[in-house]
Amino acid sequence: MSRRAAIKFLHTADLHLGKNFHEYSLLEDQAFMLEKLERILSDPSYAALIIAGDVFDRSIPPQEAVELFGGFLGRLKTARPGLAVLVIPGNHDSASRLGYGRELFAGMGVHIARDEAGALRPVMVESGGQSCACFLLPFLYSPAFRGLAEESAAALEAARQKAVSGGADFTLLAAHLFCRGGQGAGSERNFLGQTEQVDPALFAGFDYVALGHLHRPQKAAANAWYAGSPLAYSFDEAGAEKCFLSVELSRTPRTDAELPLLDGEQSNAEVKALPVVPFRSLARLEGPFSRFLKDNGEELKKAENCFLEINLTGSELTENALPILRRRFPFLLMVRQDQARSALNAGIAPERNAAGRTDLDDFQEFLRDIYGELDQAGSEKLETFAEILRCIKEET
Repeated sequence: MSRRAAIKFLHTADLHLGKNFHEYSLLEDQAFMLEKLERILSDPSYAALIIAGDVFDRSIPPQEAVELFGGFLGRLKTARPGLAVLVIPGNHDSASRLGYGRELFAGMGVHIARDEAGALRPVMVESGGQSCACFLLPFLYSPAFRGLAEESAAALEAARQKAVSGGADFTLLAAHLFCRGGQGAGSERNFLGQTEQVDPALFAGFDYVALGHLHRPQKAAANAWYAGSPLAYSFDEAGAEKCFLSVELSRTPRTDAELPLLDGEQSNAEVKALPVVPFRSLARLEGPFSRFLKDNGEELKKAENCFLEINLTGSELTENALPILRRRFPFLLMVRQDQARSALNAGIAPERNAAGRTDLDDFQEFLRDIYGELDQAGSEKLETFAEILRCIKEET
């Protein structure tokens, strides 16, 4: 069987290198994930890697995160000199810092977008006699975001048509934005209302749109996909399947069933999810305090090596629960006591509505309900809370 004409990419996004999860550094977990990515890209059939924004977790990333990414790129290009690497900054990145040295790196096949104007000059990726014009659109900052997105889409469409007229077999757009109708995962940096949401139909002319920003892998339009974050970055994502996306562009129908698609809709882009097994999983557990001290079942044994959130059931608050339970669960990051706190709030709710009461009055009563008469430590908590209230008032 002759091989059909196609070009193949690997799409990922939202690496958030250097991120701390509840003050726990994820660099070890992220290094493990990048090693998996390297192994996948050792397959010579991949023509390019696309990283659709949020390479780092903040605009000034820690030194260790920069070294982690630099080492990854160095090893990747040493093993696959011909592999194109296409990177755009997201809303967490500093475009200027991420794009430092991009003129030099471009000659090595590492293309880093820095501004919107550069998005109109596509990077040409070729493989197996096929060519793809790749447009790299950085995250757009503007109070009039929708208008700016529509202007960018119109300019990109004109540039896309020019690339097709110039002989490009395919066109691809990498963008970092919130598509209307997309589903967040709880760990994204959200914006107010829906002002930043973009209609994916604006980019309908491209054969594939590689999206970043939303951490849940999903299809945003017939030609547009979010790869999602390769690691879970909130407990709302506990148990969620994470992946890289393998994307193959072709204008001829498949004649085999070698690669299962994420859904049955046909387009020029055939997309396969490659599962990412994390170094350390996230888990959420619930039950009475005694369960986590005495239960030796398989679920709890497995949780001993997970990033863990526990919600204690019961109407009584358990003091110092986190340090006690952390003796067994070293990666326990959060203890919730929703039921006990609801019961406590219900007990003081009527007095919250009494005339003349303040936030400080409510907090003082809260402390007394827990500790009885306030000792020196309780009085210090009350003073700290009062100072916080003063700061809030001054800022508003």
